[in-house]
Amino acid sequence: MSDTAHGGARARARIEITAAIKDAARRQLAADGAAKLSLRAVARELGMVSSALYRYFPSRDDLLTALIIDAYDSLGETAEAAHRAAAEAGPVRRWTVVCEAVRGWALDHPHEYALIYGSPVPGYAAPLETVPPAARVGELLIGIVRDAHRGLGLARPPLPAELRPEAVRMAADLAPDLPPETVVALVAAWAQLFGLVGFELFGQFNRVVEDRAPFFRHAAGQLAHHVGLVYPQQGPAGGGPAVAGA
Repeated sequence: MSDTAHGGARARARIEITAAIKDAARRQLAADGAAKLSLRAVARELGMVSSALYRYFPSRDDLLTALIIDAYDSLGETAEAAHRAAAEAGPVRRWTVVCEAVRGWALDHPHEYALIYGSPVPGYAAPLETVPPAARVGELLIGIVRDAHRGLGLARPPLPAELRPEAVRMAADLAPDLPPETVVALVAAWAQLFGLVGFELFGQFNRVVEDRAPFFRHAAGQLAHHVGLVYPQQGPAGGGPAVAGA
């Protein structure tokens, strides 16, 4: 067998073993939570010696980072696919579709959602390499608002004078082409979106909200309004702003 073939076989084996390690780690997350993730326990489940597993993930934190990146990427891919399927819809519909995709992914992957949006893991500090995957959903929502701003326009939410310096700073960091008041509303909506999902996933809606899918859809639509996804001009009857492509 040629060196190239040997190299290809080694690369495939590494990919397969890495995937098996991650799958075992996810089972451990489901059973015991991220704080108790143990490389030794993962190695035992796979019938590996710890020293062999360390060649793939030198520490627990390296394995956690890989799981976190995978979770963020999976969530981002799901949201992006839903958005592509609604590409011809108006901005309010596109926004709501993305929000519903986030909720659907969380309900399908509760332990991975808890890993990235639950309680911080004691002793773990996420490295910078987790930031781009973590930003995928936020960037998608910003893109929807940006398209509306460039098209029919946005209704600008009110902004207290005391918050304007912070709003200007946030806009410069996150979306310099959007009005500062819109960026403030976007950050608040992003936090509220994941708060809604977390409340449902972690049981805070028990005995409070029973029919949760329509409740969430309505709440997501309200978030779209809060970020300004309404025509800035009056509706046909002069009774307030009309929905931008609902």
